[in-house]
Amino acid sequence: MSDTPELTDIIRIAVVQQNPTVGDIAGNLELARQARADAARQEADLVLFTELFLSGYPPEDLVLKPAFLKACDSAINDLAADTADGGPGVVIGVPRQNEEGRFNAVALLDGGSVQAERYKVDLPNYSEFDEKRVFNAGPMPGPANFRGIRLGLPICEDIWSDMGVCETLAETGAELLLVANGSPYYREKIDVRQQVVLRQVIESGLPVVFANQLGGQDELVFDGASFAMNADKTLAFQMSQFEAQTAVSTWRRSHDGWACAEGSMSQIPERDEADYHACMLGLRDYVNKNGFSNVVLGLSGGIDSALCAALAVDALGEERVRSVMLPYRYTSDESLKDAEDCARALGCRYDTVPISEPVEGFSNALSEMFEGTNEGVTEENLQSRTRGTILMAISNKFGSMVVTTGNKSEMSVGYATLYGDMNGGFNPIKDLYKMQVYGLSRWRNDNVPPGAMGPSGEVIPANIIDKAPSAELRPDQTDQDSLPEYPVLDDILECLVEKEMDVDAIVARGHPAEVVSRIEHLLYIAEYKRRQSAPGVKITKKNFGRDRRYPITNRFRDRVD
Repeated sequence: MSDTPELTDIIRIAVVQQNPTVGDIAGNLELARQARADAARQEADLVLFTELFLSGYPPEDLVLKPAFLKACDSAINDLAADTADGGPGVVIGVPRQNEEGRFNAVALLDGGSVQAERYKVDLPNYSEFDEKRVFNAGPMPGPANFRGIRLGLPICEDIWSDMGVCETLAETGAELLLVANGSPYYREKIDVRQQVVLRQVIESGLPVVFANQLGGQDELVFDGASFAMNADKTLAFQMSQFEAQTAVSTWRRSHDGWACAEGSMSQIPERDEADYHACMLGLRDYVNKNGFSNVVLGLSGGIDSALCAALAVDALGEERVRSVMLPYRYTSDESLKDAEDCARALGCRYDTVPISEPVEGFSNALSEMFEGTNEGVTEENLQSRTRGTILMAISNKFGSMVVTTGNKSEMSVGYATLYGDMNGGFNPIKDLYKMQVYGLSRWRNDNVPPGAMGPSGEVIPANIIDKAPSAELRPDQTDQDSLPEYPVLDDILECLVEKEMDVDAIVARGHPAEVVSRIEHLLYIAEYKRRQSAPGVKITKKNFGRDRRYPITNRFRDRVD
């Protein structure tokens, strides 16, 4: 075993902002080894990884499997053995089980062994988190000694809550707080994180290093943006958002304690760029981590499918994206041109599969049963379901994942067809309201986000953005035939979904009472559809899924006074 010299008044800390995969323990171990080697080349003394890095986060019920925990134990022991080389020590997240329970843990590795373990005290049980069902709460921690420096190692929620974990660490001698986090993205989340850390800096009097995970995991996107704050409440360093990196900062100790002497300052994207990048990263990781070689989507000439096509090309490259126009008698020449122009601008494959014959086949098969009834929504849905069937056939034949394209406004009020346009494996815009879809489309035409594989310039034709939205399921149809204008609809929905406002309060904003009541009703009765929808990237603070758990059978309605 190599000697590891004591540190006195200087420590170089590498924060690893990488993209582990849930369940790929061997792959995550190799990723950790590569990051440690990179940190060693940068002369780091200690490498800080994120929450449950070796297992991937969140592992959910995988941690109930003894074989899974055994594999994690083997990986942490292998990584610990690596530190016998005299290189940097490691703080890394890993699930651990002992005679006292099953814990969300961080392990301090140095000198060839596990030097210390600390367990998460406050287990989150809200929104996307339900750790109390799989982990035991750990005891209040004390600091861990690393080469003569007393480190506090709280884990994620331990600094978000008011349980006093950081204060306890300060009172028991911690000099510096290193926090492993799995903090998912939602719009403007960075500001929230910095306020959380600021509060802990003030209460503990200690500097805080906040290491955050990167990458997509089902509906969650982890955006990185790791940072640190000095004890004097100044920002010590800021790592990039949505970018994998291992960044080293230098910390010096004076009579006032530890402070960052050197660290990088990255620019954080503005709101539209961050939202777009989150959708792009979520789609890319869902496709790649689940082993799909390519994707297919219906390109209708409308704004939603155009934005999804742009996201797919940016995420995966034009050669991995197939777009399909599925025209029927109500499909306008304008839409045919717009769809083709969009595919050409993006450079992706474009096919046309007319659906007249299969739609008429279904209609003929049902003609006797439907005799004497009027045509309506049933016949419109036959068109959508025919398109869904064709896209799924292409998926089955070529192994392509279907990208589904419904926005949050449509998903809220049920303006989506089960087994039709809702068919698909993943939806990158599921948590974007219609007006946000327009906003991101305009932004993408003017910008190419870092890491995007698509072209620059206007990739979504201006006419798609400018024309009135329509499902084109009957003559001269527009969305506003049966819905309020989208700015009005989106405001009402945001009040109902994100803010859980009473109907009276929404009416007081200037919306007609009958419109608000109708939208609330549509929101409730569409719950059964949303339960059967594809997963999609979380962008808002409250997405459909884990964040909002309403019963399907539900007769409650908020009456207007």
